[in-house]
Amino acid sequence: MADANEVLGTFFGDESFPIEWANDAEKELFWFVDDNHVPRPITPMYWSLNGWWGPTLDYMYRRFGFPLGQAWIGKRVNGYLYSAIVPREAESAGMLGPYYGWIMSTYATNFLEWWTTRYLPEIQRNFEYLDTFPTERASLKELMVFLEEAIDIQERHFRLHWILNLAQFQSSMDLQAAVGEVIGQVDPSLVGRILISIKDRNWDSLEALWQLKEKVKADPALKAVFEAGETATAIIPELATSDKGQAFLADVEAYCQEYGVKPTMYSHEYIYKLWVEDPTPAIETIKGYLTADYDFPTEYQRMVDDHHAAIAELKALIPETASPEQREKLNTAVDLATRMMPLTPDHHFYMDQGTFARTRLVLMAVGRKMVQEGLLRDPEDIMFLEYDQLRAYVANPKSESNPAGYDGLAIIKQTRRDYEKAHQLRPREWLGTATHWSMYVEPYHTLWGWPERWERAQKEEAAVEGVVRGLPAAAGTVEGLARVVTGSEEFDQLASGEILVCIMTNPAWVVLFSKIKGVITDAGGVLSHTAVVAREFGIPAVVGTGDATARIKSGDRVRLNGSTGLVEILK
Repeated sequence: MADANEVLGTFFGDESFPIEWANDAEKELFWFVDDNHVPRPITPMYWSLNGWWGPTLDYMYRRFGFPLGQAWIGKRVNGYLYSAIVPREAESAGMLGPYYGWIMSTYATNFLEWWTTRYLPEIQRNFEYLDTFPTERASLKELMVFLEEAIDIQERHFRLHWILNLAQFQSSMDLQAAVGEVIGQVDPSLVGRILISIKDRNWDSLEALWQLKEKVKADPALKAVFEAGETATAIIPELATSDKGQAFLADVEAYCQEYGVKPTMYSHEYIYKLWVEDPTPAIETIKGYLTADYDFPTEYQRMVDDHHAAIAELKALIPETASPEQREKLNTAVDLATRMMPLTPDHHFYMDQGTFARTRLVLMAVGRKMVQEGLLRDPEDIMFLEYDQLRAYVANPKSESNPAGYDGLAIIKQTRRDYEKAHQLRPREWLGTATHWSMYVEPYHTLWGWPERWERAQKEEAAVEGVVRGLPAAAGTVEGLARVVTGSEEFDQLASGEILVCIMTNPAWVVLFSKIKGVITDAGGVLSHTAVVAREFGIPAVVGTGDATARIKSGDRVRLNGSTGLVEILK
């Protein structure tokens, strides 16, 4: 048996990637770059409010007695977010392990009822409060108190996030255990076809956009506007010139109020503009649906039919010798796991997407008030202050009459400069100390594609010309033209039938899955957002390549094998 403390490798910094360590204890941890949530440099405000790491993870490890860790902390290095999981002491892990195993079946069995009767209503009440607060009439002091409450809500929602996360994880694990007990080894892709969501807010969002597209398709005047305008910047002003166009824009605004409290880019940040702030992405998506004549009912039914077929295929594998009790156990596990699967996209909708987006809106309200009072030049500048720096600045701003006050503008100038500089740097995949425990025992880092990323690097294989290696995430082989997309401003460049190549995806990118026939990412593991959504759409996917966006160019013809994790650049 391998020694959990065995050191596999270390990196403490060099001239090309210097690191400031707070203490030796930091060096002993395995820090991996968070290219799954925050692949771009992190803003000071998001960093200072702990995003998804830190306090809410302390809560998770405490509540569940999760034996494989006691904390999950963040570190900002050269502008990028790295995180590390702190192991429990062996004595504590041994003591709490039995409790974790004993209690988790209760979470898996009961969570859906808790979600529908307690947790989701609580989240919706919080959203109503945040959405209806009279920000434009409030004073700066009142807005700062409002911000404090929004931060409390964010932290509460992410505590709920971890309860949901572990409850759903347990239901999926219970299904796989039941399959192993009753049937034995089966093709993992079959289980993957079962563990998808067929009814959730993401599907509702896509259907609502398709309905808007159908409205345009059925109206010659609206259709002419969309066909004449190459981009949303041309379409929106033209729609505004007619009563019919204005009515359609009102429909788009209503859609964005319902589904568009989400960023145009990555959910785990505050810097990216939301659909509800600017309807451009919605208009661009409608135009794309119109051009491709996207048929939501047909595509959705195909996915539902395949899901039902996969369940039937699994049950057909049950041996005749299986007892009634074993059959019931498997049927119960399938039923529970499939009913729990909508929680993956729904918690993205309400937590990763909807909660962070609303914190952005509160910050922007504070920023607008600060502009009015001469404290900021641009509301977005608030993102370049840390939380405590913001509080120090609003309470005691430096001015001609108060030269000893807090110089928030100078801090913003410097942090903006640092932020832009960080974009020129390619972050390392990991830092600190890799141990056998951090690589092969701790489970959460697998969401980032470890230990496969580690093993690929240790082979020290020179990059084979024309071949990109990643992790098989959604089965199937497809060939087509690649389109590298680095941000939402490039969404409209993606043509129907192309293969998407990007750093990673999140809920804001779901609209693209209705037009692509394959996806390749730099980041992520087999349980990442990209992998889960690709399986739901029946699209082959390779994730965790590390360098696909650097090696594949838009217009390259590629062959993607989602069963082996290999991508061939054909020409």
